[in-house]
Amino acid sequence: MYDFVDRPVECLGNGGRFLLWAMRGWIHSTGRGSCAPAALTRGFAGVGALIALPDFHLAMALLNREARQCLNLAPMACVQIAEDEALLASLWRHAALGRDATLRATLALIVDEDAVAPTAQALTTAAERLAKVGLAPFEPSCETHKESK
Repeated sequence: MYDFVDRPVECLGNGGRFLLWAMRGWIHSTGRGSCAPAALTRGFAGVGALIALPDFHLAMALLNREARQCLNLAPMACVQIAEDEALLASLWRHAALGRDATLRATLALIVDEDAVAPTAQALTTAAERLAKVGLAPFEPSCETHKESK
């Protein structure tokens, strides 16, 4: 999570920027009462990732419905990665790298117990499908943040 929080969006690779756009778009479209998959279809299709949309949508729906606290994402145009976005980015990265135990342990802190397994599966499947089209999720491309003393 700390690899991403308060970092500029431009530090993300293509996969990270795409997923951040998709997560923000999903949250904002559902907040307006719109159908999130319909709102995101054109973007997913435009990068050849339409096959990942159902699992992405399922992951976001489970995170939205089963989260113990409301997840707050930044507006679409925000140039910094917000705290909850950084948390979600770390989930996507764990899923993409096959860190199933870490993914499930982190999810157990965020969502109700019954939602851990299906959320982990949806995240992992979507991450695998995005990686197949060259959009591997969330590896920061800028130098890792180091605190000054």
